[in-house]
Amino acid sequence: MINSEFDPNSLSNPNNNIFGIPVTEEDARIVILPVPWEVTVSCSAGTARAPEHIFKASMQVDLYDADFKETWRQGFFIKPADKKILLKSDYLRKEAELYIDYISKGELVENNAFMTKSLKEINEGGIYMNKWVYEQTKELLTAGKLVGLLGGDHSTPLGYFKAVGEKYGDFGILQIDAHCDLRKAYEKFKYSHASIMYNALTEIDSIKKLVQIGIRDLGPEEMEFIQESSGRIITFFDKDIKERQYEGETWGKITDEIVSHLPAKVHLSFDIDGLDPKLCPNSGTPVHGGFETEQIYYLLKSIIKSGRQLIGFDLTEVGVGDTNWDANVGARVLFKLCNFLITSNDKPM
Repeated sequence: MINSEFDPNSLSNPNNNIFGIPVTEEDARIVILPVPWEVTVSCSAGTARAPEHIFKASMQVDLYDADFKETWRQGFFIKPADKKILLKSDYLRKEAELYIDYISKGELVENNAFMTKSLKEINEGGIYMNKWVYEQTKELLTAGKLVGLLGGDHSTPLGYFKAVGEKYGDFGILQIDAHCDLRKAYEKFKYSHASIMYNALTEIDSIKKLVQIGIRDLGPEEMEFIQESSGRIITFFDKDIKERQYEGETWGKITDEIVSHLPAKVHLSFDIDGLDPKLCPNSGTPVHGGFETEQIYYLLKSIIKSGRQLIGFDLTEVGVGDTNWDANVGARVLFKLCNFLITSNDKPM
């Protein structure tokens, strides 16, 4: 808990932790694990630096929230970004850029020894990162912490999913995203950001359901994978959601349907490009369409009111731009997710 002498109305102190909250990791209820990794991003880079930008932007987030009663007083703490992970990401990102440029011209990887070596190093880097995330998350869960993961790109939470499955048993994932992320080894990167949900479903048996919302960009192989999942994957496409609303259905009614597909324990996987790109213009792969933040918050309220338990979240693909707008939105989304996670693990709203 936070010292009662702390004044939440005062100017945020950057010498405190995220959101200006004076708390240690030991005393915090929620620990946020930053994963500064963006090796396989397909379009724009920058998300590896998102945690530091979000930290700075969080100093402008007021702590009053009409939906919650000083939940922040239970403590939100972000760990320092691991420099070794960041340096490894930077090095492998340069390798990946050369590789992606090479294959985009129709060249064969097996004909080039350097590209073959680069691909091997990049895939080994993904294994290293996944293992690191798993170990970090498992340690925090064992210590009794609620855990949020802050990317980095969307490849980052696979190790987190594995640790969550060991801690909580069977669970489902609610994925907010413009993309399905169901590609098998996209661009031959086994742990590509575009393959996170394929890898999660094929490697983690405790994930019993994947409910995707806001999807508006996918390939035919991904559609086939959804159709052959025997209901393990339920996808609410952005186009269909909007058409239903145009014809008079309320977001509340659609939300009820989304929630009905979720199991008792739910992990939220929030790729910020699931939002309207006016809110995240510098995200790695922005796509027109998407949600307003309040629509997502309404959905999360409905999940908690239904009696389902939110067991964790990851927030990924927050971009870095000249105006810091993406970090501003990312920080406010992160604050809300922390509040929802604590509330879900205390009592229903």
